[in-house]
Amino acid sequence: MVTASYRPRNPGHDYYGKGTYLITLVVNGREPLLGRLAGDAAHPDVQLSPLGKVVSEKWGRIPQLQAKHGNRVAVHACVCMPDHFHGVIEVLEPMQWCLGDIMQAFKSACTSWWQQAQGLGASVNRPILVDCHGPNAPAWLREKAKRFQDEGSLVNNLSKKQRQEYYTLVGREHRPLFDDNYDDTVCLDERHRQAMIAYVHDNPRRAILRRTLPDVMRRCLHVQIGNRTFGTFGNLFLLRWANRLQVQCHRRHPDSGLPFETTPDYARLHDAWVAAILGGATVIVTPGVSRGELLMKNECLERGFPLIHLQKEPIGPFWKPEQRRFDACAAGSLLILAPWQLDDMQPVNNVPADTNYSRFHNLNALANEICNFCGNAKILSTLH
Repeated sequence: MVTASYRPRNPGHDYYGKGTYLITLVVNGREPLLGRLAGDAAHPDVQLSPLGKVVSEKWGRIPQLQAKHGNRVAVHACVCMPDHFHGVIEVLEPMQWCLGDIMQAFKSACTSWWQQAQGLGASVNRPILVDCHGPNAPAWLREKAKRFQDEGSLVNNLSKKQRQEYYTLVGREHRPLFDDNYDDTVCLDERHRQAMIAYVHDNPRRAILRRTLPDVMRRCLHVQIGNRTFGTFGNLFLLRWANRLQVQCHRRHPDSGLPFETTPDYARLHDAWVAAILGGATVIVTPGVSRGELLMKNECLERGFPLIHLQKEPIGPFWKPEQRRFDACAAGSLLILAPWQLDDMQPVNNVPADTNYSRFHNLNALANEICNFCGNAKILSTLH
């Protein structure tokens, strides 16, 4: 078995050992081949295409098929969205195969069914000899076919760049169903596992909300705010609010040494923050790192107060917020900002930039910049 090409979120993680993962696969070209969204946010649904039904069925059969190879795995949830797939898989015992091998087998099985349904042979077993003699065939393809003629040179012998050129030559219908890469999120504990499963089941509702509320559910990979670039998710209009108020709290009171959130000074600040919010046109800006900041961030989410939250985790093509922040975005009350290259910022008090101490100070420095920002944010790239 040849390990799949993919982008692990945790390069040092043991993908042969026990663990639970949230898997995301994207259909090549984001084509909506697996079904279509139906219903509304109150009654979300995905009406699966025949291909979508097969993909779901093959996911459910992974434990049975992997048992034949001595691999004990379980699948807990899956959802076929029109142009992508989410599933939760658990490795019950250390395996001879890695997670990438199992995903490659699943993707190949889905691609084979799809191509056979079109009357084609499976792309992974397609001899390139049949395509190398046409007038548009590149020289490297003819050379590779000649070199591997005795072995029946196959598409999976090609590099990623060569495969892209090859599929351009022979047509979209011969390409694999899913992108080469996939995304995996490693489960941290039982609570995280339940959150993964809930996320999978909630995906149709999320997709409908993002479709019906594009202005407040926008995910942008690069947004320039002042001289810095951020990944963003949520309501960018919050950057235009008249008053942006930073909430910053150290863990200990500078005089008493008590946890700051337990002191009268914190109570006075809290009352002032809430009064400013209720007075109108004020949005809270905070990373929510210290206990006092976290309490105020959570109160904003619970009460629907306008909030700009700076987080240390990057926002990429596969990233989405957990349900509480997702729903706050849908309500238009939240913008999530993730600074690019946070750990490349300056150390604080000679403490390296990639430590929690320096991240706290650097994120709060960014929060201060956001509060003082005057101008329009410039969207450099976006992903809906």
